[in-house]
Amino acid sequence: MCTPAVASNVVHQAPNKSPAESLQVSPHFAPHQWDTILRRQRSRPKDGKGVKSSSLPSIFVNLSNIFEFAGWGTLDNLSLSPEDLVRGKARLQAVRRARILGQFTASAIAGNAVLGSVFYALPVVVGISSVYAPISLFVACLSMFLWRPIMEELASALPINGAPYTYFNNVANKTEALICASILVLDFLSTAVVSAATATSYLSGEVALPFPTWVGAASILVLFTFLNLTGVRESARLALAMLFFHILTMIVLMIAAAVHWAQTGNEMLRDNWNAGKASSSSGVAHQIFNGVCLGVLGLTGFETTPSYVAKMKANVFPLVLRNLHYPAILFNVILTTSVLAIIRLPDITSGANILSLLADKVGGPWLRIWIVVDAMIVLCGGVLAGFVSSCQLFEQLAHDRILPQFYLRTMRITSSPYISIFTCTSLCALLYASAAADLSLLSKMFSFTFLCTMATFPFCLLLLKFHRGRLPRAPHTPLLLVFATMSVSTVLIAGNIAIDPTTAGYFAPYFIGVFLIFLITQNKARILRFAFWIYDHHTRLHAWKFTKGWGARIINIIATMKRQPGPQIHILSRMLIYAYRNEVTSCVKIIHFTDNEKGMPSELEANAKILDEAFPQITVDLVIVYAPFSPVSVATLAHRLNIPPSLMFMGCPGKDSPHKLEEFGTRIITS
Repeated sequence: MCTPAVASNVVHQAPNKSPAESLQVSPHFAPHQWDTILRRQRSRPKDGKGVKSSSLPSIFVNLSNIFEFAGWGTLDNLSLSPEDLVRGKARLQAVRRARILGQFTASAIAGNAVLGSVFYALPVVVGISSVYAPISLFVACLSMFLWRPIMEELASALPINGAPYTYFNNVANKTEALICASILVLDFLSTAVVSAATATSYLSGEVALPFPTWVGAASILVLFTFLNLTGVRESARLALAMLFFHILTMIVLMIAAAVHWAQTGNEMLRDNWNAGKASSSSGVAHQIFNGVCLGVLGLTGFETTPSYVAKMKANVFPLVLRNLHYPAILFNVILTTSVLAIIRLPDITSGANILSLLADKVGGPWLRIWIVVDAMIVLCGGVLAGFVSSCQLFEQLAHDRILPQFYLRTMRITSSPYISIFTCTSLCALLYASAAADLSLLSKMFSFTFLCTMATFPFCLLLLKFHRGRLPRAPHTPLLLVFATMSVSTVLIAGNIAIDPTTAGYFAPYFIGVFLIFLITQNKARILRFAFWIYDHHTRLHAWKFTKGWGARIINIIATMKRQPGPQIHILSRMLIYAYRNEVTSCVKIIHFTDNEKGMPSELEANAKILDEAFPQITVDLVIVYAPFSPVSVATLAHRLNIPPSLMFMGCPGKDSPHKLEEFGTRIITS
């Protein structure tokens, strides 16, 4: 049997088996001594104590690497007592009771952001697409029909808070999930900050405030911090009251505008059309397209709905999307058309408070005041949506150990995640301050983050269909619709960048900053391991009094985290994974060289069977070769099995190996 210093694991790729050969039962190893392979024996302590070790050389030259290895596994016989069952049922009931939001309360949380966006989306769209604004907004709102079945299928398959981050966490790797989480954090925070700043700006345009607008925005953020501490149920009920008030206000405004339009006729609409129409068909298409790219701001808030889907009652999510979508179409299109039919185009493009100006024209000062009050209320509802969504995302990140576990702490009375709420407030303040309270800058970043967030849904569903196709869900979105939505997302993002290239520039530094924070927290164990490696290689730090105990401190931190900084995967499994990912084959033979039958590890056959089950795409054969591990034996085996040495894989031999690497002719695939 080869010495532990030598990497005795050899895996080689075999030709694909014929069906008849695949049906044959593997013979016993004793009468077929050439049949199986390779693994050095590892003795387990009888008392089960101690840690597992490896024959691989350590990367730490001067200090011990014992902290890298876990203890031996044990076999436990566990019986569930009646008390255990009672506690388990109670926990399940607690999860079920968390679904407290019906279709109207669930709609209200995001609805204030969706339906309140008309206050800041309408001026932007009219400013860029002029008299074609109703067409642009109508097309932009219709695009939501592409996303609705996609979002419904994802929520049906994975009804977990914190989406779409949680979607990626279940269908993709962690890096992709963290990219999505970074976008979501910026989107949710931007929702809260832009809503608060717009509400204050709207108020300052009507009355003279005794303080700067940034003070008003900060006050709104602080107010909703305390509101969210009262609990999501109470917040949802308040949001519902806000939403009903806003819907009533918009209905009154539309009726008053219709009456005024009927009395004055179409003269104003005709004048505005002549003043704002493009001179060519290409100009018309360009204005409409630009309006569509910015018109999606009228849909901001839809992306927050899946983030609290676990709080919704069963089968409510599709109703929530429906309840938000149709009013968004009506409000955006009807109000934009009414504005163009009643107000002169220069007055529309010169002011931000367009709806209050419309109210003054069609109803007088009383309706104007009503609209201003409604704007304040519904935009504050957008702040609520940003807070609720952010807290749900932080909770999921804490469950996934991206954020510290204290983010899961809640208040005793209201069960509100107070640390998440205070974090959200702090980040909103940081975002607002770093932008110098510039609402224009924040709005540009908001539009870009919204589109990036919406683009994650079709991409995530595509991954789900490919990697998790067996998950029960309804409806089943056609692939053609998924690809169409991905294409539309790309076009809209590109259109926003083309309209204002600085949009991506505003978004990039914030995104990179958040993503780096998440990346560091996700890989903190690796970072600590790297710091320990640097400390190990600089021996002067071991003697200097200020750094003498750093090594022990780093190890203690790693132990406290209860995570292995560099989890060692079984060498054999790593080789099989390598063959699976890099070679086109359906059969792999594991070779064990031994001088006699007693040298064969007792668990080798069982482990081979486990690996065979773990890789359903590959037939894993175990071949024990009763010969010393040497270049001669490897060459003989290659001839016997008709497999070239270049298709045989092995671990890297150590410095004590009696043979030269080039004599084997095999491929090195593990360290």
